[in-house]
Amino acid sequence: MEHAIARSRRHLRTATVFFVPWTLGLLGAASCELAGPRHDPIENTSSTTLPKVAEASSGTASGRGVDPAAATRTAPDRCVVRRVEPPPPVAPAAANCPPDPAAPLALAIGRVRFAEAPAAPTVSVERAVDDDARTRGLMYRTELGADAGMLFSWNREEPRSFWMLNTCIPLDMLFIAADGTIVGILEQVPTLNTLPRGVPCPAQHVLELNAGWARQHGVEPGQKVEFET
Repeated sequence: MEHAIARSRRHLRTATVFFVPWTLGLLGAASCELAGPRHDPIENTSSTTLPKVAEASSGTASGRGVDPAAATRTAPDRCVVRRVEPPPPVAPAAANCPPDPAAPLALAIGRVRFAEAPAAPTVSVERAVDDDARTRGLMYRTELGADAGMLFSWNREEPRSFWMLNTCIPLDMLFIAADGTIVGILEQVPTLNTLPRGVPCPAQHVLELNAGWARQHGVEPGQKVEFET
């Protein structure tokens, strides 16, 4: 994946709020500082001091933003964005995927178990824990195993924002706090676009799975996951 925005301060630019229907859920008068095409922490937003009812970033393929009233606090003072209902329409795979300019990275493999979902399903995940891996992500791939994904991890919790540059597989994105709580899920995220998507709740991990996987397996915001290395 090629970066359109460098992390260096002199190359950082501030992205203003989009006032169009498919970005209705983007944070109201706030701005986000984009540091890379797949894994951008949302900076200088109201999420740094979350109100009791926070606003969420756009994340559906249907053109609807996440309900601005959907981010609520649960004990103990937990920000969780409720799942969008009804579900967004199915996002198709890219008809033409850009050629891969480099060999795929060899990443460590781990497992994520959804202990609080029906049947407690487990997925095998590639672990993206450094800048190179997080930058490339799932770019240029045309398939992903049925129970496979990629787990992006950082050293601290922050509101995170992703886009789908050179990403050809439609995805579910699960935003996960340091304690394993799923704080928000973006479903059926469409391919090959650079619209930033995220939730306002701080996350230390983002798990990318095949689009539709979370709902099919009864995985919902507020549940906890277990990481197995």
